[in-house]
Amino acid sequence: MSLITKSKSSEQAVIKCESLYKIFGDNPELMLKKSLDSVNAKEFQDAGYVVGVNNASFEVYKGDMLVVMGLSGSGKSTLLRCISRLTEATSGKIFIDGEDLLSMNNKQLIELRRNKMGMVFQSFALLPHKTVLENIAFPLQVKGSSTEDSIKKSMEMVELVGLSGRENYFPRQLSGGQQQRVGIARSLAVEPDIWFLDEPFSALDPLIRKEMQDEFLRLQSILNKTILFVTHDFDEALKLADRIAIMKDGIIEQLDTPANIVLNPATEYVRKFTEDVPREKVLKIESVMDPLKKSEKLSNLKVPYDALIEDVAEDVLSQSKPVGVLDGNQKVIGVVYSSKVISVLFGKRTSNENKNM
Repeated sequence: MSLITKSKSSEQAVIKCESLYKIFGDNPELMLKKSLDSVNAKEFQDAGYVVGVNNASFEVYKGDMLVVMGLSGSGKSTLLRCISRLTEATSGKIFIDGEDLLSMNNKQLIELRRNKMGMVFQSFALLPHKTVLENIAFPLQVKGSSTEDSIKKSMEMVELVGLSGRENYFPRQLSGGQQQRVGIARSLAVEPDIWFLDEPFSALDPLIRKEMQDEFLRLQSILNKTILFVTHDFDEALKLADRIAIMKDGIIEQLDTPANIVLNPATEYVRKFTEDVPREKVLKIESVMDPLKKSEKLSNLKVPYDALIEDVAEDVLSQSKPVGVLDGNQKVIGVVYSSKVISVLFGKRTSNENKNM
């Protein structure tokens, strides 16, 4: 558990799902009712049904990034499409800022999507006959903004995603990464509170993909959106997520922080999914931090409590003295010893060790 936590008890969830099901097939509501809400994917499959989402319940709070991941067919994209109501759920409840999404009529749903939701998909879906600027401005014009206002806002988005100088290019003149930036800018132009992204970087080359992940984290640090991000890439999930939901056969096997999922897998499936992940990629300095002793002499080097061990290990190990750990206010709140970092990098993973971290 994090030593520095953010209380959610007094907040209203931006996204809330309760016992959400999506079953594909003939009259799935009746089949679900007969099962008494206890869905066995294999039994449903034998009866001619496909279980997309199976009893999903969770909450996402303002500014959080929940990454939903799993193998192909696990139900991750179906879950996202149900929450955005691009696909109708079979049963359950979905709330957006406390409003019942499933009871909304078409007019209310359109208003919600125009004003609160931004969506980015694997397919860039850019309009080939429109320039970068025109593509970004398009949803604003659909929303009713004037040409002058939409162009002004679009130029702001061009600058935000690093495409200045290319605003008059057509999609065919851009690289894959640049095209995806246009898609991201277009989804952000309407200033959504909630951002849905379904494998947005999976079609990109590895180097461009890494650049887009870095760009995405930069944007989130500025915009602080509430995000549901779908991917099949575990390394991508570890890099981006505040929390990860791992799905299998429509079931959320575990929803937790990246560190807890790797160190304390809830099911055998999750354990196999995560067993080869290096701990330094998910553990933060706060996980190996010790209390600060008044008389202790520290190195001049200081590291933030939320830095990944992987990112600061070399610097810490180069010091002859213990290294101070800083909180968000740049105050020293603890100390990290080289021996602890060495243990993470080279020690054997044991149950007791996991409990102590």
